[in-house]
Amino acid sequence: MLPTHALFARQTWQARRAVTMALGAFLAGGALTLAPAHAADLVVAYDQSQLLRLPRTVSSVIIGNPSIADVTVQGGNLLVVTGKTFGITNIIALDGERNIIQDQRVIVTRDEVRTVNLNKAGERQSYTCTPNCSPMLTIGDEKDYFSTISSHAQTKTRISEGTSGSGGAEGQ
Repeated sequence: MLPTHALFARQTWQARRAVTMALGAFLAGGALTLAPAHAADLVVAYDQSQLLRLPRTVSSVIIGNPSIADVTVQGGNLLVVTGKTFGITNIIALDGERNIIQDQRVIVTRDEVRTVNLNKAGERQSYTCTPNCSPMLTIGDEKDYFSTISSHAQTKTRISEGTSGSGGAEGQ
């Protein structure tokens, strides 16, 4: 039988080893989830579209999560994939006999080109700078900022469509 201090040292070593192995497994799993997109992935920027040309005519399209991406069929074998919010989903294109033409993973990311984030007391405001900076709507922005910019954008859209009751620049 081992002396008490030797038994304690052995148990401590085993506990450290178990924690080290668990931490290593956790970090390895985290590295897998943070891996970059694969070459076969379709990467679409948030609020932008990508074209996906298929080898034959599409009869129907299934979207894994329609809140992340939207798809429209143009001309039979051309899909327009639009990023609606950040995330990963897939689209499955079927032919007239319900055979899979393509099962495509879609990753919607933020377009960082000419984008500036202003952080005030932990709250984010997003701007697009081309070259002058203008506010832009991005999921995750500070609530009041997002609501104000959203309201202004909706008013502008109504005015440009001719549906505004006042005909002027309301809400500005």
